[in-house]
Amino acid sequence: MLSPSASMPKLKLLLLSFLFYTIFPSFFHCTLSLINSQDELSWIAMENEEDINMVQTQRDSWKKCDFSVGKWVFDQSYPLYDSNCPYLSTAVTCQKNGRPDSDYEKWKWQPNACSIPRFDALGFLGKMRRKRIMLVGDSIMRNQWESLVCLVQGVIPTDRKRVTYNGPSMAFHAMDFEASIEFFWAPLLVELKKESNNKRILHLDLIEDNARYWRGVDILVFDSAHWWTHSGQTSSWDYYMEGNRIITNMNPMVAYQKGLSTWARWVDLNLNPRKTRVIFRSMSPRHNRQNGWKCYKQRQPVQFFSHLHVPEPLVVLQGVIKRMRFPVYLQDITTMTAFRRDGHPSVYSKAMNEERQKTGTGLSSDCSHWCLPGVPDIWNEMLSALL
Repeated sequence: MLSPSASMPKLKLLLLSFLFYTIFPSFFHCTLSLINSQDELSWIAMENEEDINMVQTQRDSWKKCDFSVGKWVFDQSYPLYDSNCPYLSTAVTCQKNGRPDSDYEKWKWQPNACSIPRFDALGFLGKMRRKRIMLVGDSIMRNQWESLVCLVQGVIPTDRKRVTYNGPSMAFHAMDFEASIEFFWAPLLVELKKESNNKRILHLDLIEDNARYWRGVDILVFDSAHWWTHSGQTSSWDYYMEGNRIITNMNPMVAYQKGLSTWARWVDLNLNPRKTRVIFRSMSPRHNRQNGWKCYKQRQPVQFFSHLHVPEPLVVLQGVIKRMRFPVYLQDITTMTAFRRDGHPSVYSKAMNEERQKTGTGLSSDCSHWCLPGVPDIWNEMLSALL
């Protein structure tokens, strides 16, 4: 029989073994969880569909804030810049073009569950230091690019900013920050080519001619929807091609799903989520019923909808993003923007005298793009908050 003093080392060994195999695994698992949560990149969304709109508002915690649900609030402190911004296209400078009202510039979006910080130009440029952000899409995305450039350019000395052009892209450079805010024209994302017979082919499974410009960009913001809904004389292609197969007729939303899937595959295969953030902005609604005159003389946002309709392109987009491996953030601006029928240029997309304004003769009404300052500034406040 062992003496009490001789049995003590054995008891200590048994106690240590018990601690190692019972308590330590729990501690190790907890430690791993903490490491993983801290290593999670702030832009990575969860796989759950309901978690697509996740935003990390504090360094160590996730907070769900659905920016898309809220209301428009009138705020006299807006706009954040004026229509003299030198980077605005004539078509969106509605005040310069003779629009008599300006209340459309003074609405901000207030989400129900949180708030979107007021745009801070220096803060945004600080986040963009030594980075490239590229907005990719159609003329509505160009609209948003001009807004973003105007939001930041006022704090940069004249000789420390410039715009450069490279094929289908343009870039605003903030030289002291070594940052660029870029726009790339790709309204369909996939490739649209003209044949020798002048027939236009939309290649649903080809994207590299456009995508090669996206490599090396730190933050990519995409949109693509409007051009897919064009038909007849407004269509930009004569037929589709998939592989070697020519398709003369296809449901537009089936084509859209195929084109988006090509984009999604490229992102999944070519981008690293630790180096590149990807955001897809949902479609901007048009108020162009009644042959484009639905937004004419509108002075206030719509107060409410009796029935909220989710556009089919948004449903298709959500489905494609959900199936991706790469964490893409869906910036849903569709419903919030649908309230803003007052924000379009309408007839004020070009300068005109008072007599033409009153009679409305010989005018067209643009109910697709947005006056600036205006609605896209709020999209960019949201974008800044996401970053």
